[in-house]
Amino acid sequence: MTWKQVFTSSVGRKLTMGLTGIFLILFLLVHAGLNACIWANDGGQIFNRAAHFMGDNIIPRILEIGLFVFIFLHIIQGLMLEASNRSKRGAVGYQVSYGNRGSKWYSRSMAILGTLILLFLILHWYDFWVPSRFGHIEEVTLDTKGGAAVTVHNLYAKMFDTFEPLWVVIVYVLGCVALCYHLMHGFQSAFRSVGVHNKKYNKMLTGIGYAYAIIVCLAFALMPISMHFGWIQR
Repeated sequence: MTWKQVFTSSVGRKLTMGLTGIFLILFLLVHAGLNACIWANDGGQIFNRAAHFMGDNIIPRILEIGLFVFIFLHIIQGLMLEASNRSKRGAVGYQVSYGNRGSKWYSRSMAILGTLILLFLILHWYDFWVPSRFGHIEEVTLDTKGGAAVTVHNLYAKMFDTFEPLWVVIVYVLGCVALCYHLMHGFQSAFRSVGVHNKKYNKMLTGIGYAYAIIVCLAFALMPISMHFGWIQR
């Protein structure tokens, strides 16, 4: 398979979707783990240290570039694959609709869920990534063990300010719901696309995917809820 076929053929697009999907699955796990530091309930000390490490070191910054490339590649290839599938089925679609007996509704709505997630990501980048990269966040000084104090962005306080309006919390929770359904199908689909497909392990892979989607997305959703309702200290 040539490089051109990787991005233009049906098989190549599925492979690209699978590889980028696995990368994004791993990223979400790291991102959820980092954000979970807010529940240390220490006024943001651990969270701000972790966020500073991710934003101030060369390797995470390089991975960040790769993350953006993979996100947009995943979206573009997904939309092109969906358009190709629709053109093959024809404008009238199938004469018989089996509904959830043939496949789950969210597996048939990956393009719509992906579009909703993209809109949510744009809001998320506007709220946090742009201010943190272009210096529009207040700073706080943290003491380090056996070393000099370090000044970092107070992303912890920024999260509290962002999630103060209830409508923002609702939008973020809805974004997490869309992500959860997207992952319920996308998790096992990503591994199938790269060749991990065996009847013996299909049910296990599907179960792991469901558990991953629910746990990770529930963790993300609980973050704005916890801050808005004061379940953790500011």
